[in-house]
Amino acid sequence: MGHEVWEVGAAYEAYVGRWSRPVAREFVGWLAVPAGRSWLDVGCGPGALTTAALGTGPARVTGIDRSPGFLADARSRVGGPRTGFAAGDARALPLRDGLFDVVVSGLAVNFVPEPQRAAAEFARVTAPGGVAAAYVWDYGEGMAMMRHFWDAAAVLDPAAASYDEGRRFTLCAPGPLAQLWAGAGFAEVATRPIEVPTVFADFTDYWQPFLGGQGTAPGYVASLPEQQRSALRELLRSRLPAEPDGTIRLTARAWAVRGTTR
Repeated sequence: MGHEVWEVGAAYEAYVGRWSRPVAREFVGWLAVPAGRSWLDVGCGPGALTTAALGTGPARVTGIDRSPGFLADARSRVGGPRTGFAAGDARALPLRDGLFDVVVSGLAVNFVPEPQRAAAEFARVTAPGGVAAAYVWDYGEGMAMMRHFWDAAAVLDPAAASYDEGRRFTLCAPGPLAQLWAGAGFAEVATRPIEVPTVFADFTDYWQPFLGGQGTAPGYVASLPEQQRSALRELLRSRLPAEPDGTIRLTARAWAVRGTTR
């Protein structure tokens, strides 16, 4: 299987973007940041967390991402006088020290090859007394749409287990997140779960986004010959908890962490 792709906003929206927006809103509410503050959104993607931050009445929100496609999508969705977007790596932010009152990251820290460097960068660019916070999907136990997918994939192809985010991303739990933040020097470190419903209208609504090529599971699907892809689709159809009207009601949980600079 090739490298996972995070580039096309529309395909990402259908896959997990639509579920990330309510998580972003609850996350921002948890931070309870007063109006008029400057925000940095690291790994901003198509702009779900940036949009939620704009709801606080900030002075400005700056988004940083490595993906040109996501940056273009974010600019078109939420670009305006209080936003700005730029290309950058979370491990070496192109920004001066202490520039932002609030530094946040949504669903991105686990994809950084050296998360300790990213956390240290968050601390560096956060103003004294500011807030730095992030959230990631609970791939191991709380992201049901992906848990069903990888469990079914492993039945047909044991090698699929090596791509399972629940195995690959050990950071996606409260303990490791708290340790990451404490190691970066943040004080008053706290974690919490954020759970949202993920209701699919029918099996097609569930399955179609896995054909979009954005992310690990869709990348895996794209790598399969048609016969294996069809076998996986039908196994999933038989295993998912569909209601009599075809609706599939699942949940998605993220873990969030926050801390303050000294």
